Amino acid sequence: MNQYKVWIACLAAPAIIAVLLLIAGSPSAAASDQPSAANADVKIDNFSFGPQTLTVAVGTTVTWTNRDDIPHTVVSTDGVFKSKVRDTDEKFSYTFDKPGTYPYYCSVHPKMTGKVVVQ
Repeated sequence: MNQYKVWIACLAAPAIIAVLLLIAGSPSAAASDQPSAANADVKIDNFSFGPQTLTVAVGTTVTWTNRDDIPHTVVSTDGVFKSKVRDTDEKFSYTFDKPGTYPYYCSVHPKMTGKVVVQ
């Protein structure tokens, strides 16, 4: 008779665990509820940055993509970030970890300017 009690307990245990996980929330569900890192894009096209001013949250990674047929750079005026020369379809990314305003320009074409505002 004791064998049957053990066997029934073994069958019931997974169902009990499943119910407890539903009530408490499973670890995998909790992990997926966490906000993921934010991303934003700036397009370099026709000798301009678009959008010219981008507002993002702290922790956001901004990626600039050169869509021009001409090489460009992305250089912070205060030395925070600096890309190498980017050819057509090449990208440059930077993660903004502190709030502030970050003006930038293209060192090849200094009249090309933009700004990232981090809040």
